[in-house]
Amino acid sequence: MQLRILVTGAAGFIGSHVMLALAQAGCDVIGIDNINSYYSEKLKYARLNQCGIATEDASWEGNICQSSRFEHCRFIRMSISDGEGMDRLFSRWQFDKVINLAAQAGVRYSIENPQAYMRSNMNGFLNLLECCRNHGVKHLIFASSSSVYGLCDKVPFKEDFKVDTPVSLYAASKKSDELMAFAYSKLYGFTTTGLRYFTVYGPWGRPDMAPMLFAKAISEEQPIKVFNNGDMIRDFTYIDDIVKGTLQVVFNDHIADYCALGVPHRVYNIGCSRPVKLMDFINELETALGKKAVKEFLPMQPGDVYETYADTSRLEQEIGYKPQVTLHEGIQKFAQWYLSDDNVLRP
Repeated sequence: MQLRILVTGAAGFIGSHVMLALAQAGCDVIGIDNINSYYSEKLKYARLNQCGIATEDASWEGNICQSSRFEHCRFIRMSISDGEGMDRLFSRWQFDKVINLAAQAGVRYSIENPQAYMRSNMNGFLNLLECCRNHGVKHLIFASSSSVYGLCDKVPFKEDFKVDTPVSLYAASKKSDELMAFAYSKLYGFTTTGLRYFTVYGPWGRPDMAPMLFAKAISEEQPIKVFNNGDMIRDFTYIDDIVKGTLQVVFNDHIADYCALGVPHRVYNIGCSRPVKLMDFINELETALGKKAVKEFLPMQPGDVYETYADTSRLEQEIGYKPQVTLHEGIQKFAQWYLSDDNVLRP
């Protein structure tokens, strides 16, 4: 039977890749996104174009856009914060599974604009939980974040560590989503799975994240901002590995078998498990772009942490996840895309 799957945040970095992969796998997929102005709308529409969604169709709110590439792929511009609209959407399409990748992104932005995070990451997620409850959805997979580990000083991060010391409202909102999902799974019996994504990079990436910021500055011979004087460690994970792991969870019907307390709720780290120093990442990017970076060393920023390092053994043992792309390979692929005509933000 062909699965009907809703992907929220479908014009986002991870969401657009996931929607494309599901369409290529033959699923009946519907993507939604409010296409807000937090960063370039041009980039978001270009991502949708990869799935055969025309910009002129997708720009109209509420319009059901048919993909020109895939018979069973559609897109609708709408927000998960619209509770009534979401209820109508679920009533019409009767989804088997939901993948929530919609969120107001950006750790530092959450410090300046807290209300935006509550609307999307909390109220919007509650709308999704209610829709799953009321419309018989079997499985809700949702994006959490490595930021939930906050001030945790033990590495690698494991899913059973206490995560009650967030250092940003973004992190707090993601932990809240995990708690709400657990409660709904306990109360109403449908499966919820949270994916704690670690630093994701690759083609079509977010322009507010380090890889894109660095690539732009290096290419234009402008200074790059290197926080904590370069003394930071990140579990950089290439987008293809993230998509593969996400789909492995989506297509696994036995996640409830691994859940504790009789509640069909599970949380997984999804990263590379090979953390690298920030300066090594910059060196790889310099080599791939063929230019040296002009570095502006700065102190640690509010909301940042020194190190992220995923223990992905739970996802490997229970789901079969195993990242394949090395940092060198991933940076080469990213740089190739960045310098190509596909990059609509390239000067």
